[in-house]
Amino acid sequence: MPDQPLPEDATLDEIRAALAPAIAANAAFDGWSEAAVAAAAAARGIDPDVATLAFSGGAVEMIAAWFGHVDRAMIAATPDERLAAMKIRERISAQVEARLDALAPNREALRRALTILAMPQNALRAAKLGWHAADLMWRRAGDTATDYNHYTKRAILSGVYVATITVFLDDESEGFADTRAFLSRRIDGILRFEKTKAQLIQQRERLPSLSRFVGRLRYPPA
Repeated sequence: MPDQPLPEDATLDEIRAALAPAIAANAAFDGWSEAAVAAAAAARGIDPDVATLAFSGGAVEMIAAWFGHVDRAMIAATPDERLAAMKIRERISAQVEARLDALAPNREALRRALTILAMPQNALRAAKLGWHAADLMWRRAGDTATDYNHYTKRAILSGVYVATITVFLDDESEGFADTRAFLSRRIDGILRFEKTKAQLIQQRERLPSLSRFVGRLRYPPA
């Protein structure tokens, strides 16, 4: 699919979105650098000074823009109507695999990106990017939890996603079969955990209430 031309009055957000895939392609050779931005801008016919301004936040801004591109690629590959026909496990798996497919052409750029995000000064931004990916996948999978389940689901999936990417980076199996098998096992683990947690909550709710018992001792029925 050819790149869509940018309007003359394109915003910086639109410029970041347009340049992100090309920057990632160049980052394998030039790193997440101004050189990668300049090469991407030249390929898209964008003023290099404007491109530099769009990524004034440096390498982390470039990486975040690329991950935004991965979000959009995932959504395009797993439209809502397709997810609606799946079970919850399949919805999560399909979305993670779609993300891997979008990342696959630029694994070396991804490796360099993770090295940058692992730096102490970038830890908070890295955590936010991981949380955003997990939150997006759970919401698109139909999760509407607003209690602590909202947070545990996203924290666990974020960890699974990061672990899967670690395997993915060095996977030389055909079609990334080893990565997909690893992901399948980890998602099974998530669902087992959620099932066990739900059972424990139900059991706790059936337990006698100590406060109600004490209240009855103090205030017996008339």
